[in-house]
Formats: sequence, structure tokens, C-alpha cells
Amino acid sequence: MSGLERLWGLLQKAGYDTRAQRNAPLAPYTTYGVGGPADVLIIAETIDELATLVQMAHAAGVPGVVLGAGSNVLVADAGVRGLVILNRCVQHRIDDDGVLVAESGADLRKVARATVDAGWAGLDWAVGVPGSVGGGVVGNAGAYGGCIADNLLWVDVALPDGSRALWGRDEMGYGYRTSALKRLSDPDQRPVVLQAAFQLVKADPTALQERVRAIQTQRLARTPAGRCAGSVFKRTLHYPAGFLIEQAGLKGTRIGGAVVSARHANFIIAEPECTSQDVLRLIDLIRTQVEQRLEVQLEQEIEVW
Repeated sequence: MSGLERLWGLLQKAGYDTRAQRNAPLAPYTTYGVGGPADVLIIAETIDELATLVQMAHAAGVPGVVLGAGSNVLVADAGVRGLVILNRCVQHRIDDDGVLVAESGADLRKVARATVDAGWAGLDWAVGVPGSVGGGVVGNAGAYGGCIADNLLWVDVALPDGSRALWGRDEMGYGYRTSALKRLSDPDQRPVVLQAAFQLVKADPTALQERVRAIQTQRLARTPAGRCAGSVFKRTLHYPAGFLIEQAGLKGTRIGGAVVSARHANFIIAEPECTSQDVLRLIDLIRTQVEQRLEVQLEQEIEVW
């Protein structure tokens, strides 16, 4: 019996088979809008379901990965083997002491906006950052002087054996746009973020709203339109990656349907005819040209599945 057959048997036994799809397209669930299918695709609507489905994949001996907003992921043209779980766990709440608990599938922008509207500061930098709370926790998302690590209290994670654990900020091993989870290069081997807690602080509502408006204005002016996955490369020690890519003369460079944005060089836009292979080839070209022309090595930020 194959791993996929064992997985399907476990899904049937738990009553999940009617919700699961075989050979399901993944392109509609990523911001690039490209890539092949998942062997099996299912939506998790609660964090208990999410933990259970992760454990089922491991019990069946097949890869199991979780897809949130799909804003930092490039799915290969060949697709993804095993089980892909669409994370639709979106609940969040703020208590009277300013502790925010958000499920990992919640839209980070919406959660940040809710905290601002309630007069709490701490996630206001994230009002324009695409992605899910879980993706932000894994990648230590940040912008405009703030990042996830600044306010994180704990993370509730599901382990492959079906158990759960609470990890504090120190256990997350945060660095610039990385964490102990992200350093596990194979997403299938990572503990899965179920929910996370953040400590917010009360702020002057008027000043907070003014800060948010300024952030949104700045982001609108700099962010390209079109299908993309955000920043392709991390900032280097001395310079933003976009500046280096522009200095290498690569703005507007195209391979197939993938093109370096003329507005912000650290964005690759996927035009209608684009394939994942086009994006990958352009990423490799950028990395090679920046190293050859400027003697700087760029580190990739987006993940390839």
C-alpha cells in the first residue's frame, strides 16, 4: 500500500475524505498564481483539525505542508507531493490586558487593522503586509521598524507525532526574516504553527491612525501591482536587495512570463503566461548577475515548494 493510499484510508476513517480533493490545483491559492497540483488538498477550519491533519500525513508516511495566504511561496510546475492543508483557522481575540491571540490562518493585515481600530499598538506596522499570522510567525515578518519578534509571547505548535507544545520567543530563535522553524528548509519537517500570542500596548488612537495612514501611503507608492510574492530576496547587511538589483541594471529583465518590476526591483511579477520555471530562472539570473557585477550574494526570502 502506498503512502497516499494509507493517507486516504486515514482521511476516510476520520470522515475527512468528503472534504479532500485529489490532484487539486494550487495556483489559485498562491499570490503568484502559478504552479502545479497537490496530490491531496484539504481545508482545515479549526486548529484542532489542523493538528490532526498534520499528524495523519506523518502517520501515513507522506509529506504534509500547510499553506496559508500563499504570499511567500512559489509552487513548482510539477506540483507538491503528499498532503497540502489550506489553513483557514482565522479566529483572534484581544483581552483587557492587551494580549492578542490569533490563529495561524488569520490574515495578518486584518488582525493588525483590528488591533489598531481597538487602540492597541504593536502590530500597526503590519497593516499592509500580506500573508497569514502563521507565515509571519515562521518568517519573522516585519516592516517599517517592527517585526513579529518584537511582541511575540508564545506560539502553539503541532508536532509531527500529534503532540502540541507552547514555545516562547526565545525558543523560536528569531533573526532577520527567519526563525528556528524557517531554518528547517523542508517545510514538511517543521512543527506547524497553530496560534500565537502577542503583547500589545495601549496607544493614543489618533496618533496610531495617523501612523497607519502614513505606512499605507508609503507602501502604496512602493509596492508594484500584479501577481507577485513580495520581496524575493532578503536585505543584505548594508543594502536593500532591491537597490542592489537595480544597481546591477536588472529592472525590467524578463524570462518568459516573469519580469523584474520596474517599480521595485526586489519584486518579480508573474504575467498571465508565466510558469514557475520562468520565476526560478529569473531568480537564478538575478542572484548570479548581482554577485558578478557587485560582488554581493543575495539570500532568497521566498520558499519554493
